[in-house]
Amino acid sequence: MPDSPRRILIIANLDKDDARPVALAIKGRLEARGSSVALFEFSGEPGPAPRVADFDLVISLGGDGTVLYSARLAAPVGVPLFPVNLGRLGFIAEIGKADWERAFDAWIAGELPISERAMLAIEVIREGSSLASFTALNDGVLSAQGIAKLIDLKVSVAGAELGIYRSDGIIVATPTGSTAYNLAAGGPILQAEMEAMVFNPICPFALSNRPLIIPLNETIEVIVEPGRRTAAMLTIDGQETLALLPGDAIRFGKAPWKARIYASGRSAFYEVLRSKLAWSGGPHA
Repeated sequence: MPDSPRRILIIANLDKDDARPVALAIKGRLEARGSSVALFEFSGEPGPAPRVADFDLVISLGGDGTVLYSARLAAPVGVPLFPVNLGRLGFIAEIGKADWERAFDAWIAGELPISERAMLAIEVIREGSSLASFTALNDGVLSAQGIAKLIDLKVSVAGAELGIYRSDGIIVATPTGSTAYNLAAGGPILQAEMEAMVFNPICPFALSNRPLIIPLNETIEVIVEPGRRTAAMLTIDGQETLALLPGDAIRFGKAPWKARIYASGRSAFYEVLRSKLAWSGGPHA
């Protein structure tokens, strides 16, 4: 059970309505309760963030994008996330701004459930050497740098070659990210705490190419095939990008840590699907 006071970092996205007054109100209330609170605000591209390892809890104040950014900072050092939603959908950020203190009290009492979310480890290999590495809570996307441009990508899973995919790109998504770009691209929804990932070609040239659900302990390798005039790029969680060259290999696997995200406790995963995605729940008389 968490003890109070705590060292708390609020990460506030000022591009969201009411972000600053809500952040200051939360900061004031927590400090009045004896917590030590730091506030990191950003608009547009975040600048250098505080050292998250110095805190016991991160409150993300914004939408799901703020949760993704915060998770990439907090998960590697084992700090849990308390997501307060100021966005429109709030699929990951379930806790509403009017409910945060009630949820915080539940956290202090040890009654607020925590969801352990798998993350992807993504490495880019160029000419036999590691060029860059990333972690993602939602997805890694390989795509062409241009509108309506096909790209050739050679794909293997666990060392077995699947073939060359000619498509607009490829999505590799976590269960958390299965309800994001993957869903919009016709991919399946995975329960949020599953140990799996989705491989989903985007608008493939061959209609037989379909999404695959792959165990998280296996590795997906994608090689950018030479001979195409279109450049390629890698996008992480829709927020970080890296230009790719022909011959680059991109490896997707299980990250050594998980994002620990507190839920509101008001609805189960399937209730969130129904309410956030406007599912009907069945035929009506």
